[in-house]
Order: sequence, then C-alpha cells, then structure tokens
Amino acid sequence: MSVPQLNDERRGEEILAVFDTAFGRLLAADPAAFRVKFRKMAASAFAFYRGTACLFYHDLSEATSGWGGGAEGTGALGPYLDERTSRVWIHGDLHAENFGTYMDSTGRLIFNVNDFDEAYVGPFTWDLKRFAASVALIGYAKALADEQITELVNVYAAAYRERIHAVATGAKRDEVPPFTLDTAQGPLLGALRDARSLTRFGLLDSMTEIRDFERRFAPGGGSIELDAATRYKVLAAFDGYLETLPESSLTRPDSYRVKDVVGRRGIGIGSAGLPSYNILLEGATDALENDVVIYIKQAQTPAVSRHITDERIQDYFQHEGHRTVISQRALQAHADPWLGWTELDGAGQLVAEVSPYAVDLDWGDIDDPEEIAAVVADLGRATATMHAAADDLSGQSLVPFSTERAIDAAIAADEPGFAPLLVDFAHRYGARARTDHQIFVDLFRNGRIPGL
Repeated sequence: MSVPQLNDERRGEEILAVFDTAFGRLLAADPAAFRVKFRKMAASAFAFYRGTACLFYHDLSEATSGWGGGAEGTGALGPYLDERTSRVWIHGDLHAENFGTYMDSTGRLIFNVNDFDEAYVGPFTWDLKRFAASVALIGYAKALADEQITELVNVYAAAYRERIHAVATGAKRDEVPPFTLDTAQGPLLGALRDARSLTRFGLLDSMTEIRDFERRFAPGGGSIELDAATRYKVLAAFDGYLETLPESSLTRPDSYRVKDVVGRRGIGIGSAGLPSYNILLEGATDALENDVVIYIKQAQTPAVSRHITDERIQDYFQHEGHRTVISQRALQAHADPWLGWTELDGAGQLVAEVSPYAVDLDWGDIDDPEEIAAVVADLGRATATMHAAADDLSGQSLVPFSTERAIDAAIAADEPGFAPLLVDFAHRYGARARTDHQIFVDLFRNGRIPGL
C-alpha cells in the first residue's frame, strides 16, 4: 500500500493551483470568510479532507496520480465502470460526517445521507472511494491499527454490496426500510432521538423575536439587515422559487406569506464566501409557533463536474441551484417539501428549510471498534440505497436505467476484487490526505495562499 510520492514543494504548488480554480473567485470576493474556512480545515486531516473535494477529484482524474487505475473522469473507464456505472447520480462529497437526520415530506424522521451541494452524475465508485478514505482518516485519528481500518472498509464494502444486490434482485424499495426511530440502532438511533427532542419553537426562539404581535428575525447572531434594493431582489427571487415547488407543497397559500428577510454569510467549511438569505414565512397556520424559516443560498459548482466531460449532463441543468435540487430530489426519497431553486443576480440559488430536526452523526463518542464497524455497515447500506434511488424510477430522465442492476452486474463481474480496491485506495489516499494537510497548514500559516 505504497503512497505515490510527490515533493512537498511541488505538491504545495499543485494544491494552490487546485484551490485557485475551485475557490479563487469567491476567495477574492470574501477573503475573511476563507480565513475562517481554512482555519477550520487546519484543525485536523479529516477537516482538511472535508473541505477539499476539489483536490480529491483532481487527484482521481489525473492519469499519472496513481489513484484508482487511471483517468476515470476524462474518458478512460476504471474498474467496475462502464457506460452505465460511470453515469450514476452520485453524492459527490460522500464522507463519514455527511450523514445525519432530517424530517421527510411524510413527517418521518430519517437518518441518511445529507448535504447534496456537490451532487452530480458520474462514476459510482467515486462516492465509495471518497467514503473509504474518510474511514481511514477517522480510524487513524482514533489510533486504530491498519488491520482494523482494513476491516472497517471491508465491512463498508460488504454492506454496500449486500444492499445493492438485494434491491437489484427483487427486493422492493419499500421492503428495504430507511433508518427511522423504529429501525435504527446504536449511534444512528441516538441521533434520531436527539432530533426528536428538538422543536420548531426552539429553532424560532433562537433566531427570531415577537415585535408588535408578529414574529420577526432578531438582530445580531450573524444576521445582516438588508437595504431596500436588496430586499426587493430577494423577494423577487422568492417569487421565482415558488414556481419550482411541486403542487403538493402549495396547499395553503398563506404558508408562503413573507414576514421578514435578512442576509447571512456562509460560515460552514463548504459555504465560505457564498451569499445567503433567510426568509421567515407564515407556516401552516396563523399561530406564531409554527412559522417556517427557509434559506436562499447561492449554489456552488460541484467539484466533480470539472472532471466530467459529458455535455448531456452539463446541458441538463439550468444552473447550479437547479442541479442541486434535482440531484437531491433524485437521491433522497421524500425530500424536503420546501426544496426548490431560483436565480438572484444571475446566479443559481438553492432554497430549502432551515430544519429544526437536523442532527449530524457525531463521531466524537464512537470509539469502540465493534460499534464503529456497526455504524460503517449501516452507512454502507445507506450509500447503496441512495445510489439505487436515483435512476429510471426517480422521475428524472438523466439516468434512464436501473442503477442498482447496473452496479450489481459490474461488481458481480469481479466480486473478489471489489473490497480490496476500496481498501487499497483508503490506505493510500488517507496517507496522502494526512501529508497534504500538513503541507496546507504550512502554506496557510506562512502566508502563501494568494489573496489571504
């Protein structure tokens, strides 16, 4: 499991070049936001890995990089990839911390993949490799031996394989239940119970106040008051968003009465420099406790799209907001009923609810190897269910075939090689990411990132 060697100075220049392509325009517009982002990324190798999907896909698509057997994104098909399995709806940033809870459109609390900002259509193995490397990084941070990390990746591969095969060979999707309060166990059940303890009133209390018998956003806390011209533009974008909602979401027109609007700044590792806005809506009734907060956020260019040359995929989407929403609706059963898209200042925007029921999987207290293995197996099943959802039955024409059957057949053609492919990649790229993290920290602290 040797790691492809690159001179640190040369690799540093490569990292800077990838960053300039991925972040350059946004960094120039808001360097302060990127200083916050990069300090978060400097905290650990895993945080660095989370924030550098752009570097991951750059490495995967480089024919000489040694990652995964060739330039999978630029024409040469790698292991388990053919015309179909290289054209699957993928999450795009699938790592061990991009799982959590949400309330679906039927009112059920679900634990599954979340955060679809990087979703696109590409090789299904790219999701698996990105997750496998994240397992290696978590295992290393928890001082697990290489043999234990190998076993975890094997567990993930086996769980993914089992679930894909089950769905491909006749198990109806309603016979493969999602992770809910009734079916989840261990830390997944813990996250769902934490989500259940949260309330819409608690969220509203943290963001709003009652003034003159009406709810309004509270000042401070990261909110930015808008001038009249900006407010007008945001409300016009909101009107455009309403046209993108499914009819089932428009049952009570008063639910879309705007009460207040404020600006926000992107503060997450993946949201640095992206302008966003919060809108307070009336909600299901006139009562103040069920008002709804939605956000409008400028959608980003997904890192994987820079390495997929298929024009049929590129031309399918109106803009990045449209891509994000269509991808989430394809990959996530019963998605957020408030999910939609719009345009603002010529840029595509994602619109969704600020959910009071979102709880991310917390790896901080998951230390026992057996418990880690059980969680990793569940995440393997969740990954397979996600890949199986987005195909000819998803309502989107971009992937007009059964993805689970295509993936099942591809793996069956070389069953013994499937898990070792992911194990080898996990160790090699995990080591590469740890080295890259140190290179990045030195670049950052020595003022070598242009624009900062």
